[in-house]
This record gives sequence, structure tokens and C-alpha cells, in this order.
Amino acid sequence: MTEEELRGRVRALVAKVHPDRVDMHTFRGAQFDHGLALVNFPEGHGGLGLNPRMQAIVNDELQKSCKTTYDDLVINPIGIGMGMPTLLTYGSDEMKKQLLRRCYTGEDIWCQLFSEPGAGSDVAGLATRAERHGDEWVVNGQKVWTSLAHVSRWGMLLARCNPDVPKHEGLVYFLVDMQSPGVEVRPLYQITGEAEFNEVFFSDVRIPHGNVLGKVGQGWHVAITTLMNERTALGGGSSQRASGPIRILMGLWQERGKGRGEAGAVTRDRITRLYIESELLRATAARGRAAQRSGNPGPEGSVGKLAQAELYKRIWECCTDVMGADALTYEAGYELRRPRTEDRRDAVSMAKYQFLRSRANSIEGGTSEVMRNILGERVLGLPGEPRVDKAVAWKDIPR
Repeated sequence: MTEEELRGRVRALVAKVHPDRVDMHTFRGAQFDHGLALVNFPEGHGGLGLNPRMQAIVNDELQKSCKTTYDDLVINPIGIGMGMPTLLTYGSDEMKKQLLRRCYTGEDIWCQLFSEPGAGSDVAGLATRAERHGDEWVVNGQKVWTSLAHVSRWGMLLARCNPDVPKHEGLVYFLVDMQSPGVEVRPLYQITGEAEFNEVFFSDVRIPHGNVLGKVGQGWHVAITTLMNERTALGGGSSQRASGPIRILMGLWQERGKGRGEAGAVTRDRITRLYIESELLRATAARGRAAQRSGNPGPEGSVGKLAQAELYKRIWECCTDVMGADALTYEAGYELRRPRTEDRRDAVSMAKYQFLRSRANSIEGGTSEVMRNILGERVLGLPGEPRVDKAVAWKDIPR
């Protein structure tokens, strides 16, 4: 399909269902049905079987034609960025038909249930147990740092089904209905005062066997698909030049940074370097998306994730330096609450908030240390760290 043909399909979609005149679910449902949701997905599943680079053409045409546009990773970041590629690869036709469209429209929010109190960076060491009882599985355990669990309908759950084999071999991967009896979600308040993360408890939660993705005992292979897509999604950076955090920094500099003499020249040089790094990140992310095949990236996605996490922390730190003493105060009252989608912050408030929130960037989705290990071993081919538990049954590993 040529670029002009694809733009024609977008124009036909907008002529039929214009996003400025219908609600989000209606428009995004029509976008999915027209194959313009994720163009690299197969026909009938929200795509057209095209190169993923052509999604930028769809987005560009929508921005030209409509005042109302939607960001996938704001609407349903875990579902669209990680869940849909995993479901496309391992799900049954019935599951794809039931779940993909509602995930894209945002009618069903998804969360990821991997990390545990004793298994964060070492996810394969998890202890949540899944025992099969006929056509159902009974799950007991605890997950932690589960973003959006409090608003999610579906969760991607990794649990242990066989403790008598090495830790990577005894796992099973489920899609769990978060409204099931026995699922309890508790908020975890962050340094920002918000609770977008959660801890989730499973007490005799029953999951149909039909909700297993992949083969029993091979849940780690399915989890890798989710994790690779997670890192690509988190490390995507801004798609437009000079957008995102660097735009806020440059705006603050224009308002507050002039007339500072030699100190101002040093800060200007620092901002210039951060701008260059932001553009490098944007180009790297574009190459990473272009390299995707069948919706699943490789370990190279860790490059963008690592770079973005460290870069964004430095950008927000620079923002606070530009603001000076004004950056030392935060919102009055420091209310403990859930994040609100209607929240809108000016540049100063956003910079203060993101300076605190960005502390999590180098932890969530895999720590920067883990990203460096992945890049060293799987991309550069360097020797791996010694793993004394590699061939040991999970139940025999000291804890």
C-alpha cells in the first residue's frame, strides 16, 4: 500500500466517523475496524499487515484533519503497548476477537502482574502459585508496583505452576479478570502524593484454563514478549521534534533563564546538550519501531528504555535548576489521592511534579541496571554474570 492510499483510508475514516463529533470509544472502534489502529497488525485485528513505520502516516493525517487526537499510551499504556502484541502472538482467535478491540478503544484497561515483593528485577524468581483444578486454575500470592490495577479490567499474570523445575521453566501466563472474586487491590502512594501503583493480592482466585497464553510451563517465553514490548513502549520518547519534556525545559528557559551572565551560558550549553540527546532518543525510537516484526521487538528496545529513563531525569533536574528557589515548593496540602485524568498542570507545576515522578523512570519496566545487563549480554554478546541457580529447582533456591 502506498502512502497516498493509506492517507486516503484515513480520510475515508474521518469522513465517516469524525473524532471531533463522536466520543473516544466510537471513533477508536471505527479506527480499529478500518485497520488503522496498529497498521502492522493483521487485517481483521486492527491492522493492515503493513510495516509499523507506516503508522506515522496515519497519525500525521489524523493530526492534519482533526482537532481531537488520542495518544494510545495515555489511554491504555499497558494494554496497547504490551498486552495487544502479546495477545496477538499467543492468544486464541476467540480471545483476539473478544479483547483486542476493547483494549484499543480504552473500554478495557489492562495491567501487568509480574513483580512481587521478593521478585522485582529477578521476575522469574516469583512465588505466586497457580494450581490446576480441572478446567480452572486456583491462584494465591501477591504482586506489587502494579500500575493502573485499580482501574483495570484485565491483568497479565505470571505465576508458578511447578516448583520442582528451574525457576524459568515452571511458570504459566494468564489473562485474569481483575473483577474476579479474591482479587484485592491496595494503593501505594508515591513521593508525588499520587497512587498510580498498587499491590494486588490473590486469594483462591479461579481462572479458566482457556485464559492461559502459551503453553503451561512456558510462561517465561510469553512474558519475554510482554517485556520486550514494554521496553519499546516506555522508551519510545516523543514522536515529534522538540516535543515532550525538552519543550517544557526550553519554555522555562525562555521565560526565566535570560540575563544570568556566565551561569546562564553554562545552563544554555547544558540545555543544548539535552536537546541533542532528545533528538537522538527520538531517532533511536523510530529505528526501534521500524525494526519490529509481527508486533514484537527484540532486546534493542532496552536501548531506548535505558536512554529515556536517564535522560528524562536529567531534563527535569535541569528544569528545577532553571526555576531556582521556586522549585523548592510543591502543591499545597500534598493530598494523597489517585491520579486524575482531568488534572492539567502549567509548565512550572508540571516540572515540579515530573522531577519527583521521574525518580521511578529508572526503576519501572526494568531497572537501568537490568537494562545494561540485557544490552551487554543479548545485544553486545558480552559474558553474562554468574548464575548459580540456573539449573536448580525453584523450591531448592535459598531465600
